[in-house]
Amino acid sequence: MTGGGTGSDRPAYPPAFSRIDRQAREDAEAQLAPAAARSAQSRGRARPEPEDELRTCWELDRDRILHAKAFRRLKHKTQVFLHPDGDHFVTRLTHTLQVTQVARSLARALGLHETLAESIALAHDVGHSPFGHIGEDALEPYVEGGWHHAAQGVRIVEVLEDLNLTWEVRDGVRAHSWKIDPPPATREAECVRFADRIGYLSHDALDAVRAGVLRAGDLPARTLATFGPPGGAMVGAMIEAVVDGSFHPALDDARHAGRGGPPAPAVRMAPDALEAMHELRAFMFERVYGSEVAAGQKHVAIDVIRRLVDHHLAHPGLIPASYRDTEADVLTQVVDYVTGMTDRFALATHDRLFDDTATVRMRPLLA
Repeated sequence: MTGGGTGSDRPAYPPAFSRIDRQAREDAEAQLAPAAARSAQSRGRARPEPEDELRTCWELDRDRILHAKAFRRLKHKTQVFLHPDGDHFVTRLTHTLQVTQVARSLARALGLHETLAESIALAHDVGHSPFGHIGEDALEPYVEGGWHHAAQGVRIVEVLEDLNLTWEVRDGVRAHSWKIDPPPATREAECVRFADRIGYLSHDALDAVRAGVLRAGDLPARTLATFGPPGGAMVGAMIEAVVDGSFHPALDDARHAGRGGPPAPAVRMAPDALEAMHELRAFMFERVYGSEVAAGQKHVAIDVIRRLVDHHLAHPGLIPASYRDTEADVLTQVVDYVTGMTDRFALATHDRLFDDTATVRMRPLLA
């Protein structure tokens, strides 16, 4: 017979699929680099729970993050330009997706755990306030030691949404910013640190050109010579510089100077490229992040956030029960609520509560 018969005359076709369950995926991780994290060796979750039949612990984390409310709100949160006119400016969500792509590219090229890097990258900015980093300036008077979006991100996944993520992902969110010490514990989280910087420097420069704040040729000559113009070429060159630097670390690594033997495994950028990146970052802070257009009436955004905080401190009953940690003090509850707002929700709430209309005053300076 040539077709599908019945009983004993049915031909024995090979199966069309292979079942790749969690155990098979964990077994495949033996092929990763020695420095890679392994999901079966995770430090686990705050509350132990049964293993998923199909997904590794970090695949489960990734899926929980993608379905989190804080992740969805990123689509209406500022990256650099406040309330921009134009469909192509980067938002906090598109920044997050770009960082995730770069982190996965780095992890794969270095033989690290791609899904762990992906999970950290997807969650790294869920703690951001409305109006980007301006929110951190606005909240400084209220929070002793300052308010930082990374710590708020950990609070969101641990308390406000209680995703019960693994320790490695929470640690990566905690320390994704270069200013946080101690640094993250995994090489995958180091990939996210570089991916974050690669992402914002390249796409913020492109947005600045689009906004008329810069011309592409304004970038430092060393930046253009090392990485090329902003866009895909720059991202690709920066990724290659990190891969090269990680495979060929400087022999005078400060952490191992005088010890004799190789440096500890770490994700790092080639020294010359790293200097070029530092120069680009300093340039961006001087010419873009501090510019009038990029700031987008920063003082108005700060005023909106502070007025919202003050009003809800005086009227804490206005905080919805669905987004409230009743075990926290009132100030923490208010900061949780206000920092969780999207830009447009913060403006709409402000305009509803107060007579003057911040939305009008915050219209962009872009043509």
